[in-house]
Amino acid sequence: MKIIVTGALGHIGSQLIRYFPEIYHNVQITLLDNLATQRYSSLFNLPSTGNYKFIENDVLKVNLPQLIEDTDLVIHLAALTDATSSFDSPERIYQHNFTTTKFVAETCAKYHKPLFFPSSTSVYGPKITTIVDDTEPNKELQPQSPYAACKLKEEELLLKLHNEQQLSVAICRFGTIFGPSPGMRFHTAVNKFCWQAVLRQPVTVWETAYHQRRPYLSLQDAINIICFIIENNLFNGDIYNAVTSNHTVQEVIANIQTIVPAIEIQFIKSDIMNKFSFTVINKKLTVQGFEFVGKLQEGINQTIKLIKNINTLDPLFH
Repeated sequence: MKIIVTGALGHIGSQLIRYFPEIYHNVQITLLDNLATQRYSSLFNLPSTGNYKFIENDVLKVNLPQLIEDTDLVIHLAALTDATSSFDSPERIYQHNFTTTKFVAETCAKYHKPLFFPSSTSVYGPKITTIVDDTEPNKELQPQSPYAACKLKEEELLLKLHNEQQLSVAICRFGTIFGPSPGMRFHTAVNKFCWQAVLRQPVTVWETAYHQRRPYLSLQDAINIICFIIENNLFNGDIYNAVTSNHTVQEVIANIQTIVPAIEIQFIKSDIMNKFSFTVINKKLTVQGFEFVGKLQEGINQTIKLIKNINTLDPLFH
């Protein structure tokens, strides 16, 4: 099997490309990444059992049709992913993310190659009910950031291509990813809180968010979902929620405090923060037989274990 992974060196991709050789014999993996975030370390110590080809280039600049024509499957992870900063440059988010996805999807449709696309649970908005499932994927959507609005437009594009050009596509609305990887970043909630706690920095929380419930997805569950969709050929134009568990920020911080007890919380005012709380459930994936195995506490333990030695002179830990 031949697989292309765009954005291969990011938080999800850098772990996914290490996992593929464990489960797929003789898989050939093309890693496409422009190294804009300079995550060179994502390429260090790749497993010797893998057959890799790394291409340092932008999706829009490489000869993508030639690559896709010669592959079996595309995992499209390339994107600008910081929702908060998207408020400062909404045009940049749209120009990069939507344009890139459009090019990848249209090329996959042309050559009849299946496409996996990670969307986001942030497409749900303040008009939603307390519990959101994916049996009515177009109900009560009101994205609250340019990043989320762009994700929704990308979803609409992919479904249009599925209906009109028979694009084989699977769309998963991922919760906020947690858990370590070679290419992880620390701008999302769980990872950021772990980093701040280890460095004895105040844990910065949006003022309105402390008791709000949000969906989270362990990195291992995210990878397992991608493999599950491949193995079951679920590229049928469906949208799947993908959430390990739902937690308030207070619950996340309480889990961190089991390892780093002395945490100072600093509340920050923000007009752009989502002022609503909701729980996301995974009806479609569980009906298909997928089992979520991730645990928030385990992901926090792994992340803090990875970084705790940067502050060993300060006796933080039990």
